[in-house]
Amino acid sequence: MIPIYDRNPTRRAPLVTVALILANVLVFGYMLLLRYSEEVVFVYRYSTIPWEIVHGQRLPVHVLQEMFRLPLSQVPPKSVYLSLFTAMFLHGGWLHIMGNMLYLWIFGNNVEDVLGHIPFLAFYLLCGLFGTLLHVAVYPNSTVPMLGASGAISGVLGAYLILYPRAWVYTWAMFFIVPLPAFVVIGLWIVIQVVNGLSSMVLGAAGVAWFAHIGGVVTGLGITLLFYPVLRKRRDNLIYRYPRPEDWD
Repeated sequence: MIPIYDRNPTRRAPLVTVALILANVLVFGYMLLLRYSEEVVFVYRYSTIPWEIVHGQRLPVHVLQEMFRLPLSQVPPKSVYLSLFTAMFLHGGWLHIMGNMLYLWIFGNNVEDVLGHIPFLAFYLLCGLFGTLLHVAVYPNSTVPMLGASGAISGVLGAYLILYPRAWVYTWAMFFIVPLPAFVVIGLWIVIQVVNGLSSMVLGAAGVAWFAHIGGVVTGLGITLLFYPVLRKRRDNLIYRYPRPEDWD
């Protein structure tokens, strides 16, 4: 199932959501212009590598030489802990970025509407950070670069699930587009992440950062529940201005 759009009006322009989408698209466009060797260096410099986070330093010399097959003088310096944030703006391919930006647009605008612009940005980055840290905790010795906005967007999905569980999300299923309540769409998505994450642990494979998704959505759920009394009042104000009681709980 792939969500296409939701029936959930917003009160204010989703400036931060749009800015995040533009930032991700611009970075991806820049990466497309790089030669392969340049792209490899760029991805390494700005992606998160669990081993580096755990040890607080960049990869050992022999690992870097094997990774780049270039003189180390051509490998630029790296801020290891800053990569926890820069990695959120990198993507590994068209499907990766298109899927992430679609989810961010569908669910991000309503969450931003309730949280406000600056709190939403902080929320987004915090969910991405804790999602990445969970991935690092599960795979502390991994030298595989981790990149993508999935952890942060997972947190947005968690917030949307709490704030708008009954909002209709029009979803592409097989050859049809069907409306489903958000708790079904996001609930199934969470189940898939957990199942795949546990499977990856059993198989010892870390190709997809499933635990970044899980960490992000758990952080999003936790923060939203913590501030739910305040956020519910803001959400109810939206309901008052756009009365569609069937869309909300």
